[in-house]
Amino acid sequence: MNTLQCGGVDAAARSVRIAARSLSRAGLVHAYGHVSVRLDADTFLVCPPVPMGLVPAGVPCTRVPVRGQLPAGVLGEVRLHQSVYARRADVGAVCRIQSPQVMALSALRRVPRARHGFGCYLAPRVALWDDVQLLRDTAAADALADELGDGAAIVMRGNGAVVVGSSIERAVVLSWYLEDAARVELEVHRAGAADSAPVIPDDEAARRAVWSGGIAERMWAHLTAADPESAP
Repeated sequence: MNTLQCGGVDAAARSVRIAARSLSRAGLVHAYGHVSVRLDADTFLVCPPVPMGLVPAGVPCTRVPVRGQLPAGVLGEVRLHQSVYARRADVGAVCRIQSPQVMALSALRRVPRARHGFGCYLAPRVALWDDVQLLRDTAAADALADELGDGAAIVMRGNGAVVVGSSIERAVVLSWYLEDAARVELEVHRAGAADSAPVIPDDEAARRAVWSGGIAERMWAHLTAADPESAP
């Protein structure tokens, strides 16, 4: 799936709005959070600076440069998106989420490990940003993007996570997978089995993390089914 190729900037903006509201309906964001989609090597679109569940249908999204000053009215943490896009040509979308299981696990300075199928999509590692401060300057955003490396997600201690994907659909799906992996990880810890419960080896996780068979498409359809701008 590549929304931009399918319909240009208007389609990309629609996908951002749908993603924003869908992340909210799934409980992965609340009053805080943001999502963006890459337009080209130099620019991306980010959702309006309002609670994501309240993004109106048809409202414009803001075009942001990958490098340079943020446009007026754009949230300061969108520098995170800039830093990721600048480092990762493979990233087509970025989700900044505040999901409850990820948040609880992060307070323990823990990240999900590949203990079930969905967790395999985040292997070989979910990075940890061990700092509770908000990231509102370029130096901190760059440091977080460096820590993310070539991974799909970085958990921020007491502050949610950043999830990336090759498309906005995959970034949203991976955000849901991260939350489910955090749920499983917390249950393993509650059972006192954090050190004894099996972790899926990297090679097995890579074989399990397939996208064929409509994996992303079906989850995207599930998450966006109630959206006013989703396709019939």
